[in-house]
Amino acid sequence: MLMDKKVQEYLYIDSDEALEQFRTENQGIEWLGIDTEFVGERRFVTLLCLVQVVTEKGLYIIDALEVNDLAPLLDFLVDERVLKISHAGENDYRLFNQLFGIIPKNIFDTQIAAGFLNYNYPISFSKLVGKELNVRVKKGYTVSDWESRPIAPKQLKYALDDVLYLEQLWTNLRRKLEKLGRESWAKEEFEKLENPAYYVKDPNKEALNSSLMRGVPLQEKAFLLRIYKWRTAEAKRKNYSKDMVLPNKHIAFIVRNINSGRNAAKVNRRIPNKVIQQHWSTFSELYSKKVTDEEHATLKKFTEMQELDFVTETMLEMIYLIVKYRCHKEGVAPGLVFSRTAFNKMKESNDYVDASLETGWRKDLLGDLLTDWLKNRDKLELVTEKDRYVMKKVEK
Repeated sequence: MLMDKKVQEYLYIDSDEALEQFRTENQGIEWLGIDTEFVGERRFVTLLCLVQVVTEKGLYIIDALEVNDLAPLLDFLVDERVLKISHAGENDYRLFNQLFGIIPKNIFDTQIAAGFLNYNYPISFSKLVGKELNVRVKKGYTVSDWESRPIAPKQLKYALDDVLYLEQLWTNLRRKLEKLGRESWAKEEFEKLENPAYYVKDPNKEALNSSLMRGVPLQEKAFLLRIYKWRTAEAKRKNYSKDMVLPNKHIAFIVRNINSGRNAAKVNRRIPNKVIQQHWSTFSELYSKKVTDEEHATLKKFTEMQELDFVTETMLEMIYLIVKYRCHKEGVAPGLVFSRTAFNKMKESNDYVDASLETGWRKDLLGDLLTDWLKNRDKLELVTEKDRYVMKKVEK
């Protein structure tokens, strides 16, 4: 039904029939702007509540709680002939992948594009719209209860604002990218969101990222892998958030005390009695199992990562600053070159180099010298030459 609640005129779609009509009406479109509103708190599976869409045909709000079959929308997302415009669309596309198993095609993300145009990365939608279009977008409903019905007019206005300006942003940013010859750079980043591998999660990521992995014996390391897997399985079974099953803040104390037994855990004020009563028998069972070959292989990857010595770590930090300086001179956001997470991985292991640094626009930006330094950071030294310091690669 067509609605006008003192906001931009739009179509509110709350039935399968209306969504099918949306598909028919938008046949042959060249572009589609998209954003979502969802509720992720206290759930394992995020609840998709609204999908906001703008096309050359008009503005739409799709009520995902009322529509049973979103296929007419999903078909547009996987259609290579239709450009999808989003801002920070990674979360939206991950949600669509998680719920429906789809991989988007033909993407333009305004947050990523802005990172190649002398904007910070990540930049908020409201700041980018303000800078590019001189429009003030209010952001007071970011954490609204999108599950409740009816939805307040001010909430709908907020939701629509997130797609209303996407076409104008796309036009502006695309023109600037073309002027700088960076369309291919941006496209390379967009295509990551179109790769199925991008949406595959490592089931051991939480455990392997834990600082505990460096400070406990092998059996406790294996237990750490298991307790995270158990928590994920329980959260999925109950559709609870993982923190509702077992808060992160308790895991370290459980792992460090599991070998001492239930009585020792009961007197540890960091471990709630409720957790012990509910789960200690499960924890004991998980801990007592022999370390499997698969767990050995997973833990071996971690143990091969050794902290860098002082000189190598110092060289890496200096390279990082040079990269940031290079990005500043070229008007590219450093966060697009490599994230701090990727940088920390390089600090954890001399053998790790983000493969994307050796190809494509990153290699073009950094040049052969910086790329070589990143790959051979353990061979670098800072030497003095007359009145200056020089970073050089030396064979050790």
